[in-house]
Amino acid sequence: MKDKHGANIFEISREYGFDETQIADFSSNINPIGPSVSSIEYLKDNLNLVTTYPDPEYVSLKESISSYSGANPENIVLGAGTTELFKQYISLISPKKALVFSPCYSEYENELKSIGAEIFYEDLLEKNEYAVSLDSMIEKIKSQNIEMLIFANPNNPTGTILNREEISAILKTGIHLLVDETYVEFTDKSKFSAVELTNHYPNLFVARGVSKFFATPGIRLGYGITSDKKLLTTLKENSMLWNVNIFADILGQKMFQDSKYQSEVFSFMNSQRDYFFKELSEIKNIKCFPSYGNFILCKILNHSTAAELREHLMKKAIVIRDCSNFKNLNEKNFRFCILSEADNKKLISELKKYFK
Repeated sequence: MKDKHGANIFEISREYGFDETQIADFSSNINPIGPSVSSIEYLKDNLNLVTTYPDPEYVSLKESISSYSGANPENIVLGAGTTELFKQYISLISPKKALVFSPCYSEYENELKSIGAEIFYEDLLEKNEYAVSLDSMIEKIKSQNIEMLIFANPNNPTGTILNREEISAILKTGIHLLVDETYVEFTDKSKFSAVELTNHYPNLFVARGVSKFFATPGIRLGYGITSDKKLLTTLKENSMLWNVNIFADILGQKMFQDSKYQSEVFSFMNSQRDYFFKELSEIKNIKCFPSYGNFILCKILNHSTAAELREHLMKKAIVIRDCSNFKNLNEKNFRFCILSEADNKKLISELKKYFK
């Protein structure tokens, strides 16, 4: 069975009678501004390339990713989304013992289970506002002989984050480290991105995609960064020829170059995150936790459950994420992402009515 991630708006539209465009999907964590306009226009101008095979080396795409991320082009591997890259990396390292955060994105555990790894958990607890206890985690890595650590930075669904110095301290243990940077672009990359560390630690693999920040989940483009030459060779040898389609290649080249768009997204998301924290602080029956992502984890403090709140909001064409199925969370926890200013105001208004 495959886990479902986010809402199926087509199913919701059928069940509740909404048009898909009416639904405010706060469960998907996708940038509401949409894709870079200049990159979409460039794609439109080059639709005729559908008759052309992509460059099997993806030289231009890798150069664009390199300029954007600061990674050496030779250290970049491409995939059909980050999940494909997780799967390949985990399979090739094939750790006997692995550590993940709890709670975390479920696909890490699924891939580790598929290779028969023994999974250990670093518990992120409400009493610590879901922050990572770095010293105790490093001690666990050493005492349990953990071979691989996987986490998202910021972590989904908690918004927890580690800075570059903390990540460096983990790498010094010699562990294989997979850092999922799906959400790092919503925060200060100069402090929190681990890409620069790949130049110094071959035991580090950083994975990024374009689904969330660049709002293009449909093109299925992901990229990994590592300086482990043996691993890079194996990944490239095992990847399918033309594993990224021509439209993802074209779109990717341009959107990584659109710095104006990137600044616009970053500024909007940060201002709206501040808006949510301010407004939520006025609702006495909701507690929200610090977040560095484009989403916020909350806890209901009265008799209601997240499932009940989700069902209530669904009737208003608003979808939030019930987090009761995450480890270390419960039926009181829900998560929502940042959407348009109008949708954000609508959510706050409905939450204030519900909890009045």
